[in-house]
Amino acid sequence: MEPLYRPVDTPPRPAATVVLLRDGDRGPEVLLLRRHDSSAVLGGVYVFPGGKLDDADSADVSIAHAGASPEALRARLGEPGLDARLAAGFFVAACRETFEEASVLLARGADARVVDRAGRRAREGLAFDALLAEFGLQIASDALVPFTRWITPKVPAMMNRRFDVRFFVAALPAGQQARHDDHEATDSVWLTPRAAIERYRRREIVLAPAQIMSLAQIGRHASVAGVLDEVRRRAPPVVEPESFEADGVRTAVYPGDERHSVRARAMPGPTRLVVHDGRFEPPGGFDAFFD
Repeated sequence: MEPLYRPVDTPPRPAATVVLLRDGDRGPEVLLLRRHDSSAVLGGVYVFPGGKLDDADSADVSIAHAGASPEALRARLGEPGLDARLAAGFFVAACRETFEEASVLLARGADARVVDRAGRRAREGLAFDALLAEFGLQIASDALVPFTRWITPKVPAMMNRRFDVRFFVAALPAGQQARHDDHEATDSVWLTPRAAIERYRRREIVLAPAQIMSLAQIGRHASVAGVLDEVRRRAPPVVEPESFEADGVRTAVYPGDERHSVRARAMPGPTRLVVHDGRFEPPGGFDAFFD
């Protein structure tokens, strides 16, 4: 895949995504969905469930089922200057997209039977806000833990649109199973972060930088509980990559790198990725993700 280096002048669109986790024999596993090849955004790339905010996500009927007040949800995001209704909308969108793309319903009291019935109603065309109302559900907003905020750069590496994305981490609810929708996503797989990055290294799957760097963070933990505990104890960092090109090599740098305008480190692991033979990797090679 040839990266695209055309500047994008439009403001970034608000979006939400969920890093869905479960415990496996070799540590936490992450759900990855392969976006449909015809998708206008990251077609063919393996991503976490997510998408842009819809107007309905911040509407009264949705906020009434957000599981907490807009002000409380804004405080959980750690963004006091953010409109409270928009903050609640991020939690709603995260839950909605995970249900639409992966059939996982992050709502209180949503057992396997409720999820199955809700899935049938959604396939009949029932909107997500109406679905929450019909089943009397509240979003499990306490299970959606703010992880990071990624703002795609003005010169993005893999797409011609910009997004301002709140990343959440959440454990797969007991009794639920993830299934891709065969519409927006054409494949789904549970992988440990190391296995995912190794498959990317072998060119078996395609990943975007935000997914790669997120996997590197998750892969430093031995369990889902360890991930959630660490994330709950700190504010979600803001990550806006910056890039430069030298000697024909494209390099993306992250907060904490000597070439980045923000000197405070936002994430563990490498502070830069270089584009080598069409792939993003640390200057020291793939092993540097987990050093």
